[in-house]
Amino acid sequence: MTDAERIPVIIGVGQVNDRPDDPDEGLDSLGLMVAALNVAADDAGVPLSAIDSLAIVDQISFHHLGKLCEPLAAAIGAAPAINYQSAAPHGDTPVRLLNEAANRIGAGEVKLAAIVGGEALRTAAGRAAKAATGEDKSYNAIRKVATRREPDYAQKHGLAAPVDVYPLYENATRAAWGQSLAEAQFESAEIWSRFSEVAAANDSAWIRTTATPADILRVDERNRRIAFPYSKLMVANSSVNQGAGFLVASLAEARRRGIAEDRLIYVGMGAAAKEPPSILRRDRYDHSVSMEVSIDRTLDLNGMAADDFDCVELYSCFPCVPKMARRILGWPWDRPASVFGGLTFGGGPIANYMSHAIVSMVERLRKEGRYGFLFANGGFATDNHCIVLGKTPIAAASFPQDFDYQAEAEAKRGPVPDLVEDYAGVATIESYTVFYRRDGSPRAGAIVARTPEGKRTLAHVDVSDAAMLGFLTDGMAEPVGSEGRVVAIGDGYGWRKA
Repeated sequence: MTDAERIPVIIGVGQVNDRPDDPDEGLDSLGLMVAALNVAADDAGVPLSAIDSLAIVDQISFHHLGKLCEPLAAAIGAAPAINYQSAAPHGDTPVRLLNEAANRIGAGEVKLAAIVGGEALRTAAGRAAKAATGEDKSYNAIRKVATRREPDYAQKHGLAAPVDVYPLYENATRAAWGQSLAEAQFESAEIWSRFSEVAAANDSAWIRTTATPADILRVDERNRRIAFPYSKLMVANSSVNQGAGFLVASLAEARRRGIAEDRLIYVGMGAAAKEPPSILRRDRYDHSVSMEVSIDRTLDLNGMAADDFDCVELYSCFPCVPKMARRILGWPWDRPASVFGGLTFGGGPIANYMSHAIVSMVERLRKEGRYGFLFANGGFATDNHCIVLGKTPIAAASFPQDFDYQAEAEAKRGPVPDLVEDYAGVATIESYTVFYRRDGSPRAGAIVARTPEGKRTLAHVDVSDAAMLGFLTDGMAEPVGSEGRVVAIGDGYGWRKA
């Protein structure tokens, strides 16, 4: 495409951290969005009153604020013709909103778009703790959202929040890739250590202290076990107050406003696909066809391969995600997989992480390199959306485009096993995890198993059984693929070794 009115470019970026001594003095999620957009506007040298499109990443920390479309527009002095908030707080949202803005610019519908999100989970937790009575001062917004609905079969087995579910993919992929527990954990630690190095060099990251692979592998009171095989330094850090936003314009509009060419970052083509919403309706846990399709199709659409990228952002809520993604993309394990610092060190503001990644990618490409690849993931390894950014025009890019490749993902998906909730008998472990209390002691566990007929069922783990716990967690043998029995216990079902 050569029509400058239809070529989308990012012209301004901004991100902020808020660290109040008193949570009552901290910014809420709306305040963080206003602050981030003001930084982006200053970066571009463009008044926010000029935007004709505003897209907001849904937030959970101050859920009572409801839809923020009108309050945010009023706060920044804008009256955009297009003003909307994402339907849910999923990790792929910022990339999807960027792709949608590019499409509207390519269609000639808008000239200047703003995308923003913010989460003040640390402030929300602090305020909740101050208001709490008695000893119950805990506040977990993520688990609160995850358990808002009536408990289903998975939730009754402890599989409710993302931290409960992603270990299923971690343990299944380790077995599928033929890794020992030590090898798989070492790969995670190496990748995460590089995240910490990126974060340490990024003024906008939340934690700016480097961690060696040994630090990440060492389990102690500062790095407690969360859900096997993950410890605290391997999971997203949602206890943050962070906001990030960016401005997207047509190339013609950017030039009319006198923005220097070396400040412009071109938007390439994107692709998206999803897994079934229910984690028990997935075809497998050692691979994601929707992830594969979104990554491969993005490469094809832009006419690129991994070697063309100077930097990447591979979503990193839990190690299994960038580990799967890097294998599909062909990104080496010993190169940084983030430009922001990952969700542990850069910060994990729920659905808005990729806004920070986009901002950091723009800042990186302005300084060095030509192209960057962004892979976003959301839900329970559910939503995938990739896009490319470039310092120079991307020849293959043409907007508007249909970025939905769900049909291709469905065509590649394997058969989904039937689910049986009242099974007792011989079965084989498909995947599993163990959940831990804050003091590091095991509190429960869940087995996903297959019956001899290939059906899928769940069973509880008796964590008081030392031999069982050792078998699942000591790495001496691979539990995935091993045979055992599902037995009726009271009103539920438990797992027994063969």
